[in-house]
Order: sequence, then C-alpha cells, then structure tokens
Amino acid sequence: MTTPHTLDPRQARSRLHELVVLDVRTPGEFAAGHLPGALNVPLDHLQRALPDIRHAAERGDVLVVCASGARSERACRTLADSGVNTATLAGGTSAWAAGGHDLHRPDGGAGAAWSMERQVRLAAGTVVLAGLALGRVHPAFRLLSAGVAAGLAFSALTNTCGMAAVLAKLPHNRPHEGDLEATLASLRSR
Repeated sequence: MTTPHTLDPRQARSRLHELVVLDVRTPGEFAAGHLPGALNVPLDHLQRALPDIRHAAERGDVLVVCASGARSERACRTLADSGVNTATLAGGTSAWAAGGHDLHRPDGGAGAAWSMERQVRLAAGTVVLAGLALGRVHPAFRLLSAGVAAGLAFSALTNTCGMAAVLAKLPHNRPHEGDLEATLASLRSR
C-alpha cells in the first residue's frame, strides 16, 4: 500500500504539466469548472477505472481533485489500497480558484450545473420545509425535518454525506457512457 500525500494549489500549479489530474466530482460539477487538463472519473466509477488509472500512474504522478478535498481523500485511499501512488489537492477546486488560478469551463459549463454542496442544501432545505409544512396536517411529518437534521449532524461528524451519495445517482450527475469511455481511453493512451 502507498501513502497518499497532499499538494497545495501553488505546488500543483507548478507541476500541472507533468501530472495526471483526476477530478472525482460528478460530471455536472466537473462541467461547471475544473483544473486545466483534468479528466473526470466520478468517485463511484473509480473501481471501474482502476486498471486505466494504474496504467497512467506508471507514466506520471496522479493528482486527485474534488470540490473541497473530502472525496479526493477517499479516492486517494482507495487508489493507495490498490498500489497507486497519488496526491490530493488541498482544499480542492475551491482552493484552486481562491488562489487565483483559472478553472476550465467547457462551452455551456459556466453556471450550467450546481455543485454537489448546493444540491444537498436545496434538497435538505426543501425536505425540512416540507416536514414543517406537513407537520401542520399531522405532527408525524415533523420527523422528516428531524431526520434531515440528524443526517446533517452525522454528515459533519463523519465527513461523509448520504444525501450527496443519493443525489449523485440522479441523471444530471451521472456520466454519459461515451464521456467515461473517452476518459478511460485518454488514461490508457498516457
């Protein structure tokens, strides 16, 4: 097993030309803005892409990126368990952009998709409001709001998010088969 390490945005920028950059966010998040040259391999497709990632890692260092760093750390642990040496970008694309570095936005990508965090906030807020409104009809509906509150607390304590995992399965957050195949082909050609 290898041990993943962390690069700050400044270090990553200076080495960007020599790194294989994997963005493990959803395709929608990726389209909204990603590091130049990054390839999108959503976290839930990592196992499928493992042979191709392993192949690319033999030819260059791998940098794993997400929005803030939590998903990329999970991906790095998974890859390290499979013998792939990786680094994660400290603070993710948020820190990259905050450092004044450009994000690549394909045509139509700017504002076309919401970040997973924003999707979770909308879903959680909607369920809480629905629980409170329906609680006027029957008090048991307030349990919806309590369930979301418990889920958010658990999410904060464990640095995981069950709601994000569910939302990632929605069609707009799923890669098109051709997109993922093109990414895997790109990894094989490195």
